[in-house]
Formats: sequence, structure tokens, C-alpha cells
Amino acid sequence: MRWAGQRIDALAPGALPGLARVSNLVQSVRSPEFAGITFHEILAKTALNHVPATAKMLPDEWTINPYRGCTHACVYCYARPTHEHLGLNATSDFDTQIIVKTNVVEVLRAELAKKRVLPPRVALGTSTDPYQRAEGRYRLMPGIIQALGAARIPFSVLTKGTLIRRDIPLLVEADRRAHVEPGLSISFVDAELQQSLEPGTPTTAARLAALAEIRAAGLDCTVFLAPILPLLSDRPWQLERMVRQLAEAGATAVLPSALYLSSTVRPGFFAWLGREHPSLVGDYERIYAGGSEADPRYRRWLDEQLQPLLREHGFPAPDAGVQDKFALRGRRAAPPLAAPPPPTLF
Repeated sequence: MRWAGQRIDALAPGALPGLARVSNLVQSVRSPEFAGITFHEILAKTALNHVPATAKMLPDEWTINPYRGCTHACVYCYARPTHEHLGLNATSDFDTQIIVKTNVVEVLRAELAKKRVLPPRVALGTSTDPYQRAEGRYRLMPGIIQALGAARIPFSVLTKGTLIRRDIPLLVEADRRAHVEPGLSISFVDAELQQSLEPGTPTTAARLAALAEIRAAGLDCTVFLAPILPLLSDRPWQLERMVRQLAEAGATAVLPSALYLSSTVRPGFFAWLGREHPSLVGDYERIYAGGSEADPRYRRWLDEQLQPLLREHGFPAPDAGVQDKFALRGRRAAPPLAAPPPPTLF
């Protein structure tokens, strides 16, 4: 495993075969509560990660990822390739071999105390979910929130996990010092489809309840309506119902996005599609024939479907820069537009 950037020469007693020589691995843990999952507890050398200005995603941003890998096991997860950087595979290992930076809070506090210039903002949840189920055991987020709040650093948190409700008082307290923007990923009205694609996640209803609770506490909350799956979750009635529910729960803003399929994620997703919806394989091959992003015609059609709904329910128009910075604040209403005809590329 290539973890040299985290090397601090810790011992690794009881490690799984092949992991014993990883110098920053403390121990590998299994529990009946998490059947089939191994947690590799490591001592991290750094907590804050600065994304290079040349990066395609989150350029020049600062991030914190207390976990690597995710028990949410989302079939489509764009972060799966990050596990390959650790010498693990992006399919089964990403879901079952979870890296836990057990000392991340202490390291973060030390980094903030030493820095002459603090990060202008920090994003959490950019790689894997900080509120996946393991957070209930390791409780790393409270210390991270308190450290960032004490340093008066604005930050965002993106999650599918309803465990964020536990930390709402801490988020409110941090927001008094610097702007805090929680974000939730909510995209499926079909419960069966949602559980098939995201088997380790809370239900849509549970996430909507978390959204309402966050807003009731006075915090902004952006919702990532993503991924939207062609022919599976993009029907006009599905989009209308989803946007209406988000408005009723009080979302500050909605950022929709069609399914993104990197070359690493694509085989696993198509394997799922072949099992669950074989009749759609040909359609998806056409829609994603050009690469990771859906055909531009499909994306234009989807945008034309969503814009009237967002305006009707008083959401601000999505802005490309907001997806990275969670900066949308407030809501404005506009009259609805006429719905366009369906796409013609199928």
C-alpha cells in the first residue's frame, strides 16, 4: 500500500496479510456490527490537504477526509478511484476496506496552531463521506468541527449520512464564528432504486428529515440532486416530486447533476445495470459513448426539465462555482417556464 505521504513509523500489530509492513497502520479491526468490513486504523501525518490549482475538481481548495473508502457502497461513487492510490481496488475494497485516520483531530489542531496563514475555507466530504456509519464509532467529526470553528475557518460538509444530526449543535456554534454550510446528497424518490444503488445509505425520507432539522437550526443547507440517472430517475414526475420535497424540507439551494461515469467506475456500474436493468444497457452505452459525462444533448434536455422546477419552487439558478464552494445563499422565485419535449437521442 502506497501510504508514504502519511508515514510516521507506527507499528502494525495484528494487521491483515499484506498490510503488516504499512508503517502508519496501527491495527486492522473487524466487528460483527460491520459484517464483511475491515477498518484499518492509521496514524495520519497530515489532516489538511491542499488541492493543486491545476486539479480538475476543487482546484486550490483545502479539504479534510477523516476516512478513505465508504460503507455507503454507492455503485456509482466518483471517489472509488482514490482507493487505487492506496494499492486497493476501486470495487469491493472501496466498500469493505475502510481507512480511519484515528488521530486526525489532534493533527488538525496542531496544523492550525502552526500555520501562519490559515486556509480561507475547508471542504469535508469531497472524497468519501465523513458521516458514514463508522463515524458513529470513531466520532472524529465533532473534534474537526470544533477545531475549525475555534480557528474561525469557514467550511462545508457534504454527506448522505443522517448522523450529521448528532452534530447540529456543534455546527451551529461553529457557524457563529465563520460560515458553515452543510450539504446533503439526495436524488432518488424510488426507494427500491435508491437501496439498490446505495445499499449502505439512509433512506431518502431520513435524509429529508435531516435536511429539515438542519434548516430548523438556522443553518443553510445545499442539496446535491446527484446523480440523476438517465431513464431511471430523470422522469418528469420524479424530478418534480424530488424538487418539491426538497423545497418543503427547506433546502437553501439545489445543485443537480447527471450521472458521471469515470473509466474506473464504469465497469462496476454497467455490471449493476446489466443485472438490474438489462434493457437499458444499450441506451447507456449510447448516452455515455463520449466518455465519463452524459451526451451533451441529454444534459441540455435534463437542464431544460430542471430549470422550470427550480424556479417554480424558488431555488436560485445553479452556478458552476457554487458546486465547489457551497456559496449559494437565500432563495428567489421566478415564474415557471413551459416544459420542453423529451430527448431524441435514445
